[in-house]
Amino acid sequence: MTTKPAELSPVVLVVDDDASVREALTELFRSVGLRVETFGSATEFLQSRLPEAPGCLVLDVRLPGLSGLDFQGELAKAGIRIPIIFITGHGDIPMSVKAMKAGAVEFLTKPFREQDMLDAIQVALEKDRARREQDKKVTDLRGLFDSLTNREQEVIGLVTAGLMNKQIAAEIGVSEITVKVHRGNVMRKMGAKSLADLVRMADALGIRRERT
Repeated sequence: MTTKPAELSPVVLVVDDDASVREALTELFRSVGLRVETFGSATEFLQSRLPEAPGCLVLDVRLPGLSGLDFQGELAKAGIRIPIIFITGHGDIPMSVKAMKAGAVEFLTKPFREQDMLDAIQVALEKDRARREQDKKVTDLRGLFDSLTNREQEVIGLVTAGLMNKQIAAEIGVSEITVKVHRGNVMRKMGAKSLADLVRMADALGIRRERT
């Protein structure tokens, strides 16, 4: 039986200006075998390097300087797509609605039940794992697409737009037999088992043309 490399074990990041809250959450998360990193402010978090592992962020709504909700917006702008669980001692419904609409996993009011927090953590970590797996698939597909010749890349766009071989031949000025060869190369290099499979790949890469 193999074990996961340490760097891939899940990590919970906590941003709260209250040291006692950071300590309590660290103890809670470590009790169930999770790695924890804590920060006293949003600025401190932004100055750190994010772990290359599935993770989530436990974020206090009221922070010195940048508020938790503003910080959520800054992370989105920076393309940091880590799932967020908000905690607050002063929550209200409009605040929680705003956080959830912006993609937060949960909004917990202090004092919260430990089990509610742990349940939210599991949901958030699973969400991040799924996102990372999808990102890896797209990266792998991009590598396969980049291995195609310029002509094959052109053909995949036309094939997945629904054009027949004869139409593609007329579009790019080659024979229908040449299109069949290119199409076969595309299917083989991309590892596509069917046209529907190739269409899904093109959609994931954002390269599928609209049929005119």
